[in-house]
Amino acid sequence: MVSAQSSNLGKTYSLMMIKSFLIWTFTLAVCLLVVGFPLVVLMATVGCLLSIILQSVMPVSAVLLVAGALIMFNIIAVVLAAGVLTLRGVHPNQIKWLSWLHGEADKMQTSVYAACPLTCEIK
Repeated sequence: MVSAQSSNLGKTYSLMMIKSFLIWTFTLAVCLLVVGFPLVVLMATVGCLLSIILQSVMPVSAVLLVAGALIMFNIIAVVLAAGVLTLRGVHPNQIKWLSWLHGEADKMQTSVYAACPLTCEIK
């Protein structure tokens, strides 16, 4: 009985870690694309210049090599950061600015007009 409960707890913890890792991977990838757009433009510029330089040394696959290296660098950075956050135990539901990820609606302020106390029902 005890071993069945501990096995179930281990499976639950493993699934929670996998879920946390996948959420972090998605969130960091979106943040890299949206917020890190200037960084992506800078990497594309450096990649273009590097492929032009490498074209004289290895003319067959310079563009493919540089493009693959940049894409692989981005993927490794996102997966590594997600892994570090997951292994440190930081869960996405603990982060305040990720409320959009949990489906929690921000509380909006309702407008109060000068004539509202006379015409509106106050709740």
